[in-house]
Amino acid sequence: LGQYIDLDYSIWLYRLLTPLIVTFLLPFGFVLMIYLSFLILCIYKLHRRVILQAVATDGNFWDVGRKVIAAIWDAHARIYHGYEVVGMENLPSEGPALIVFYHGAIPIDMYYFIARVLLQKDRLIYSVGDRFLFKLPGWGLISDVFKVSPGTIQSCANILKDGNLLAVSPGGVYEAQFGNHYYELLWRNRLGFAKVAMEAKAPVIPFFTQNIREGFRQVNFFGRLFIKLYNLTRIPLRPIYGGFPVKFRTYLGEAIPYDPNCTAEELQEKIALSLENMINKYQRIPGSIFLALLDRLPFFQKKQV
Repeated sequence: LGQYIDLDYSIWLYRLLTPLIVTFLLPFGFVLMIYLSFLILCIYKLHRRVILQAVATDGNFWDVGRKVIAAIWDAHARIYHGYEVVGMENLPSEGPALIVFYHGAIPIDMYYFIARVLLQKDRLIYSVGDRFLFKLPGWGLISDVFKVSPGTIQSCANILKDGNLLAVSPGGVYEAQFGNHYYELLWRNRLGFAKVAMEAKAPVIPFFTQNIREGFRQVNFFGRLFIKLYNLTRIPLRPIYGGFPVKFRTYLGEAIPYDPNCTAEELQEKIALSLENMINKYQRIPGSIFLALLDRLPFFQKKQV
């Protein structure tokens, strides 16, 4: 065998490529979590009568299922990313609020946050998702249970008028795909979210998660090609790698109250400025995967402070 294959070279190549392959496989663990959630919800739906009898509750049918999923995601957040939330007191215990967040390569921080709020405050955060998500197998059930919708200005305003919390990322999939570890906002002059807040007369809460770009990143090559493909298809095709167990810490800023004298353009500027200030205050720029991993260590966190 040694006459035909250079074993030393093969071992060297295996050791060289293994870390690279792993970084592209780890994001599939995140996808697996989503489909595990889908499977649990399907089981819950199939055996709802037995489950409801077991928990002896007269509440909403999906409440128990949501909290089971939330418990799984919150456990993953705590163990894998040491997830924390700073400023939870800025989130109202009742009444509407529009949560505007910076979109990482994967919005896993928002999933973690939705789980944490559901468990700690017993409030469900409605959210706006890109239309391509609703074409994915299994996503329909998850979106129904956790109230994810494509959202129009009127439908989003109605959600807030009903006294609910609503999360939206103005940058959306474009910011997810083409943002980088410099954490610039890529909103492309979008005003819809500001019009929603104005229509519903709801406060706006800026939301940012430290190191979100260090957990997952996109490949850096063929950027212009992927932008053209996205503009043609509206589907995120740029490959993502990562799944690194970096420190995630979500910051909630002080609420920006409704101002009847403020225009949608002015409100957008206020929100963008607030988010940019949070990024500059709490995020290391440019982001570093290695230092974000060190953020998991209490000694390093104290040193940074």
